[in-house]
Amino acid sequence: MFILFIILCANATMIYLAIDTNPGLVVVDYYDRGQNYERTVLTRQALSRKLSLQLDVPPEIEQGEPATFRFTGTDNEGRLIEPDAVTLYAYRPSNCAHDFSLPMTKTTPVTKAGKGSYLARTTFPLQGVWDIVIAVEQDGVKHNVARRVMVATTR
Repeated sequence: MFILFIILCANATMIYLAIDTNPGLVVVDYYDRGQNYERTVLTRQALSRKLSLQLDVPPEIEQGEPATFRFTGTDNEGRLIEPDAVTLYAYRPSNCAHDFSLPMTKTTPVTKAGKGSYLARTTFPLQGVWDIVIAVEQDGVKHNVARRVMVATTR
């Protein structure tokens, strides 16, 4: 009987913690987004065949140290695209309290490597796993490039 009591207490504690510490990763307009999901996916798939989107991630990212992310996009003929806006979103899968976003700035075409690129320089406040999403808006259509990165502790 005592073991059953311990099991019930443990379950009650887990239920309380699950409800109390909910990170709230659900968006407010989930129903509207769900209604348009299929159309959005089909549109993005059709357009992604015409575009090549590349995200360059630093090989090592350390907590509290600046890291530079570079985005480059070309069409199917190799010409650089001119997006309306490019934004870097950093999501922490375990807790949304530290999520952030920042606009990426276009580089001047000084070198071939930097031509048509967009840069974002940021520091990560916490170590661990982060999801990086680059949102590219062009002619009213959004494209996403996602990458999961690991942020290490400062040496």
